[in-house]
Amino acid sequence: MNPNSACRFVVGRSQLQNTRMAADPDAPELRPLAEGEARLNIEQFALTANNITYAAFGEAMKYWQFFPTGDAEWGCIPVWGFAIVSESLVPGIEVGQRVYGYLPMGSHLVVQPGRIGPAGFTDMAPHRRELATIYNQLTFCASDPGYRADQEGQQAVLRPLFITSFLIDDFLAEAGFFGASQLLLSSASSKTAYGTAFCLSRRRDAGGAPRVVGLTSAANLEFTRGLGCYDEVRTYDEVGQMEPSVPSVFVDFAGNAGLRRQIHEHFAGALAYSCSVGGTHWDALGAGGGLPGPRPTLFFAPAQVKKRGAPPPEGWGAAGLQLRIAEAWAAFMVPVNDPANPWLRIRQTRSADAVEAAYRAMLAGQTNPRDGCMLSL
Repeated sequence: MNPNSACRFVVGRSQLQNTRMAADPDAPELRPLAEGEARLNIEQFALTANNITYAAFGEAMKYWQFFPTGDAEWGCIPVWGFAIVSESLVPGIEVGQRVYGYLPMGSHLVVQPGRIGPAGFTDMAPHRRELATIYNQLTFCASDPGYRADQEGQQAVLRPLFITSFLIDDFLAEAGFFGASQLLLSSASSKTAYGTAFCLSRRRDAGGAPRVVGLTSAANLEFTRGLGCYDEVRTYDEVGQMEPSVPSVFVDFAGNAGLRRQIHEHFAGALAYSCSVGGTHWDALGAGGGLPGPRPTLFFAPAQVKKRGAPPPEGWGAAGLQLRIAEAWAAFMVPVNDPANPWLRIRQTRSADAVEAAYRAMLAGQTNPRDGCMLSL
């Protein structure tokens, strides 16, 4: 990596269409290391609709605070990816180690490693200490039993999303699906939605599992139906044709205020729970007040991780949680990497222009749902 080209991609916090490349504040020439710090060279990262959700909820969920820009008008969107330790003044953090974790869309990241163990470390930088711990943990690839060098794209694109999918499935099942016989998933072609549908589909053989209905655009209808993890897939304009008396739960990955209102008004008293997850329709977001039926409730994955990671009998313990996620992930990778009909194709590009183009396509909803975007600066 040429240090003279070190940069970060930033966007307008209130105008997500505004973008620019800024100097990377963690580049070697701008920030010499202090004792207790290490520098990571960011090699590649994934960009998904989930990152658009991070930006859309940046203020409310504190996503802008992970990699502050020093300018209240501009924010750096967090991404998941891989980096190499290029400098270290920390015992136990060695130059050349490859790590996976939550990174800025940039060239470098200076971290303050703490809680260092065989599996990885936690970034203890002061501005991150009060943020959700799950986002501050970086994993040593050499110690990660699920890591495969030839599947870095699948890991960066899907694993963070799939963990959320797994937790949504667990949350709904624990609640007895709120007594519903039908689950409605918006933005059904999105990776977090179809990961959730996959987890739910594994319950089909169990008694009482609800039907899973995907809602998607006409453009993504064929792809979504072809996944096979939904019991039924409908386009958004078919919502009004559905039987309104069926006890239902709405799991909202789109965040589209108009669609949310239509669901609430159509199903009304039959809507048992309304779960807000994402904002893939970022330009149609709106408040959830004044709707018939249950008030939309935000699903926050770290809270479910904390609950399930607690020692038994309250939870499964950290090891038990990881074991369950790993088993589900291995099963998920079978259709994802199916040679005849893969759910995901990794597209890798490098350059500032490529990052800009990929972000704009993702923001406009113009990406192929089968493609997974891996980027480098």
